[in-house]
Amino acid sequence: MNKKIMSGSFWLSFGSIFSRVLGILYLIPWLYMIGSPEHKNVAMALFNASYNPYGLFIALGTAGFPSAIARRVAIYNGQNKFLNSRQLAKVGSFVMLLSGIICGAVLWVIAPLIAKNSPVVSTQSAVTSIRVLVPAIVILPSMSSIRGWFQGNQDLKPYGVSQLWEQFIRIVFILVSTYLVINVFHRSYIEAVYLSVMAAFVGAVASYLYLGLYYRKQSAHYAELAKKSAPFDLTSIRKIFTMIAYESIPFVIVGSGITLSQLIDQLFFKQVMQGVQHFTAEYTQYIYTLFSANPTKITTVVVSLALAVAETTLPLLANSQASKKADVGDLIFQNVNMLMFVLLPIVTILCGLSYEANGIFFSFSLIGGKYLAANILQSLILGLAINGLTLLQALHYSKKAMYYLVVGLVAKLLFQIPLVILLQGFGAIISTAIGFGFICLLSYGEIMYEFHVPFGKLKTSVWVNLLFFVIVMGLTWGIHQVILPSRLIPAFLYCVVFGLAALGIYIFMANRFGLSETMFDHKLGYKYFRYKHFQ
Repeated sequence: MNKKIMSGSFWLSFGSIFSRVLGILYLIPWLYMIGSPEHKNVAMALFNASYNPYGLFIALGTAGFPSAIARRVAIYNGQNKFLNSRQLAKVGSFVMLLSGIICGAVLWVIAPLIAKNSPVVSTQSAVTSIRVLVPAIVILPSMSSIRGWFQGNQDLKPYGVSQLWEQFIRIVFILVSTYLVINVFHRSYIEAVYLSVMAAFVGAVASYLYLGLYYRKQSAHYAELAKKSAPFDLTSIRKIFTMIAYESIPFVIVGSGITLSQLIDQLFFKQVMQGVQHFTAEYTQYIYTLFSANPTKITTVVVSLALAVAETTLPLLANSQASKKADVGDLIFQNVNMLMFVLLPIVTILCGLSYEANGIFFSFSLIGGKYLAANILQSLILGLAINGLTLLQALHYSKKAMYYLVVGLVAKLLFQIPLVILLQGFGAIISTAIGFGFICLLSYGEIMYEFHVPFGKLKTSVWVNLLFFVIVMGLTWGIHQVILPSRLIPAFLYCVVFGLAALGIYIFMANRFGLSETMFDHKLGYKYFRYKHFQ
């Protein structure tokens, strides 16, 4: 394989995964500085109330353009039309800047409406927290289009490194500003939250600077490509961007699926809890933080890690229109099989460690641990559903993917109110699971019908993981009868030991029941030890 592509793929994968890991690890020192459990609860509620609309507006602001620009740039470069690709990228960056300005202005205007309907005690604090994100929304779309330029030139290193750099600077700014505000200037922790939210803009600026310097470093190479390029012959850039916008709509909607679901919780939970059941604003905020704001930080990483592994087959599927349906079905089976092989044990182990994980990141609370466990189980359904929709898009069924997502979100809305009345935060989690469960049934049913995927072969994986779940939950219950960690260091050590032991059990079971040989043609660990240490 081309060395440049291998290097770029490494940086892209490493940047994406490691930046997400950093995005959760910083919570430990940040929440420690925030202070008491009550302050932590308010801080996380404000943070989540800001970032849910931010995530949606970023999706709307970019509208799939960076990936589309990358594809067009790659096509023109393959035709030796570098001048075309460069002009397209320049116009695309300008369009993205305008899009960012419009989305930022809209968010600024509707911030009071979002804050008023969010489950936070102080509406004014939520308004400020949301509006602090507007500068980031303004510049992020154009920065993403620059990443698309490098991606289209098959230079993935700046894409991955800029993600890392953005996250690193963001986290440093969060921790330093929080320390200064609380410990040096002795101001309110709410002001520290504002600065922590604003860190998204600081990280974006740092990423922009890195990409600009990298482009300058490559300027001689680009000048050489421009000299060798065929003459500029793009006659209708406007028409191209109109077509890109039309093609991108299903991808934007599907890519925003989880964010839209979280927004439903944010905008409807308060109305049921306070308007129907007459709970206080403080109690509503507390439950919202437990079932949504806190767990989301962990479950998004779980889903992202699982999908990063499973998506290895998607480029093959995207080019499979001319292939036999049996071959396509086999690729889909490999995708789903790999996803389940990775996602199911991760979900099981994290469920077993939910109390300790919740304590390490947030606070040692039995109810908090139960909410985290419920969210982790829900993330299994989210991961399978988003993977199913992504498969449909890769197979050129984008409109059906969009339709199935809408059906799932409508189902969530219908179940949200009665289930929240009955079960409060757990009701919101279950309504999400029902909605995305419908998406799973519809998307995989469509795939199975069209491509005759042999999902029956997943039987071994399902039974092995069900048995593994029972064993891990049984061990967790038994150990918690004897010891229940309630401090950071003991809980962390417990997680390491229990996690490694559970992983060992899973590997043993995968080898014993033939699951690992089905996946990799050899037993896990066997090949490594045999060839590395005994030959």
